[in-house]
Amino acid sequence: MTTQLGLLERLGRACAGKPLRTIGIWFVVLIAAVAGHRAISGVYQNSINLHGTQASIGFTLLKRNDPASSGYTGLVVVSGVDLLSKSKAIDQSEVNLAKLADVVAVSNPLSSNASALSRPGTTALITVHLKVLPASLGKTYANPLYRAMEPATRAGLHVNYGGGFDAVVNPPTKDISSEAIGFGVAIIVLVVSFGSLIATGLPLVTAIFSVGIGVSILGIVASVITFGTASPTLALMIGLGVGIDYAVFLSTRFRQRIMDGLDPVTAASRTVATSGHAVLVAAASVSIALFGLYASGITFFGQLGFAAFFGVLTAAAGAITLVPAGLSLAGSRIDRWHIGRPVAEAGDSNDLWHRYAYHLQRRPFLYLLGGLIVLAILIVPFFSIQLGNVGDSSYPTTFTSRRAYDEIARAFGPGANGPLVAVIDIGHYQGSASTLGHNLYHQLIRLGDVASVSPPKLTPNGAILTSTIVPKSGPDSQQTNALFSTLVNTTLPSVTHASGVKGYITGATALQIQFDQTISSHLVVTIILVLVVAFLVIMSVFRSLVLAVKAVIMNLLSIGAAYGVLVATFQWGWGRSLLGVPQNVSIEAYVPLIVFAVVFGLSMDYEVFLLSRVREVWTLTASNAEAVSEGLSSTGRVISAAALIMASVFFAFVGSSDVVIKMFAVGFGVSVLIDATVVRLLLVPSIMTLLGDNSWWMPRWLDTLLPHIDAEGEQ
Repeated sequence: MTTQLGLLERLGRACAGKPLRTIGIWFVVLIAAVAGHRAISGVYQNSINLHGTQASIGFTLLKRNDPASSGYTGLVVVSGVDLLSKSKAIDQSEVNLAKLADVVAVSNPLSSNASALSRPGTTALITVHLKVLPASLGKTYANPLYRAMEPATRAGLHVNYGGGFDAVVNPPTKDISSEAIGFGVAIIVLVVSFGSLIATGLPLVTAIFSVGIGVSILGIVASVITFGTASPTLALMIGLGVGIDYAVFLSTRFRQRIMDGLDPVTAASRTVATSGHAVLVAAASVSIALFGLYASGITFFGQLGFAAFFGVLTAAAGAITLVPAGLSLAGSRIDRWHIGRPVAEAGDSNDLWHRYAYHLQRRPFLYLLGGLIVLAILIVPFFSIQLGNVGDSSYPTTFTSRRAYDEIARAFGPGANGPLVAVIDIGHYQGSASTLGHNLYHQLIRLGDVASVSPPKLTPNGAILTSTIVPKSGPDSQQTNALFSTLVNTTLPSVTHASGVKGYITGATALQIQFDQTISSHLVVTIILVLVVAFLVIMSVFRSLVLAVKAVIMNLLSIGAAYGVLVATFQWGWGRSLLGVPQNVSIEAYVPLIVFAVVFGLSMDYEVFLLSRVREVWTLTASNAEAVSEGLSSTGRVISAAALIMASVFFAFVGSSDVVIKMFAVGFGVSVLIDATVVRLLLVPSIMTLLGDNSWWMPRWLDTLLPHIDAEGEQ
């Protein structure tokens, strides 16, 4: 470990000794990364492989045997007083759509056998069959789409776009205002907490450099790897949060060393060797949690974690190189401009944090009980969680995809927004296909939550039978989920069992339901894997079995509380209107998994920063009471400030128009606040006080097996 620590200290001294050169290198790297991103940026799209599932097999069969009516689709919804009188304009628009790039076929809603025209003749659905995933078409596809429908709009008809076209026509999420709000709050928190104006600006500037490079590199890598649409926002959120936090931890330690009389270069190099090492341990913990998403078995999730890793990687790199350069440049003048008395780590022995530590250690049980009661109240809603899909119905009415959804629901029923498709593979069937189709039809129309069923028909090659099932409820409802299960587990087997053929339920809604089910089935495995790895890291760093068990339990409680807040806000609707969410929605199926991985990693940051100071005093004094008191009083201010900053960055993203991003913002922000306040300031110190020296218990045999990782590089 000595070699590594020597390298860190030498790195810190090299960057601090020639700060302008270091800053110049970062500036060049930033320009190169941004230029590379602009030149070869990839497309973000939610491409999810559900190989082997019911919906996926059925989708593949449809695509293979009837490409013109399967594959990827977009919807165009046309409405007006009397559509039949405007048939010429609609027909011309249909012809124009058929000429667009990547279009396979276009349905005519006015044909005599079409069911895509509402009975009053006021709403029509034009289904556009595409060769590629609509999201891959890009926003530039919107203008040709609008021009294709100009005959209809010139005829006075209302035209809206939904289905897969929402990825093309919905306005892109703009995060600039969110970043500005987060930075504004961060400035206030830093100035109030530490009083130094230069020390306030430095973490913000270095975070901008780091996250700019991280997101740009992600864009370049996206040209060869498919990342989900939420990836750049996740990388931005996580990168800004940890980037500011890491810089705050280092600048606070640097300022304390300056106050203790060290010269700027030595102070910066020693800060990198100690707090910089803690930053690397913390960043490694976050990264482990993020890459743990690959344990879900779904590449889509693993790559969301991979995307966020770019933000963490550049934030950690900036913390041990760019930050010491900036600190050295500021030097002993870092507190020259200040508001009030500048404070770093060590305050007055009678300051707020020392008094708080004293009172907590006098009544640890009351603090522990209070913290547990708060968490218990917040966790209660979690037991009512309903995972599902946040669809077009959750968008604002200003979005054309939301208007398309509402028009379809009014004209054809909510289930028309998410039809299911029954597929019967009869390639080797020797019996009568018409008899089989007749039996299927009568079984389907008997189901309670079915609004309509199309008569089963053979594909042109005669290989499969297909029937479209329109539920009575919307695609994101629990009733539609139940209908899917009934179809898969009861209805289709009753039709196909005697004949020996195989049946499947597919379509966009079926794929989404199976996606949700796949996530649920892998959630526990992912959580256990991340917990085990984090457990081993904590034991290796702090040489305590008790502290490792405590850390895992506390982190689970804080994440459970965050889940509870998500359910209360989005599913129950408590305060959702303040976030701009028009109706109660289920929790997007993959949000809990991502929130768990990210927040567990971030909470390990605070665990490392708090316990590293506690262990430092414990090693010197062998007094648990003194270690807890000094660790809490010296880190309370910086952890609280860092948590407020990170939460502010996260909460600022509730202004996004994307409901899933709002969920991430609330989940991340609430988790960080709970972890840094209830857990780090109430539960951890009170538990360690009650346990006394037993907090540091470690079986001797286990101690010899684990590697030694020094959190702050002091040994």
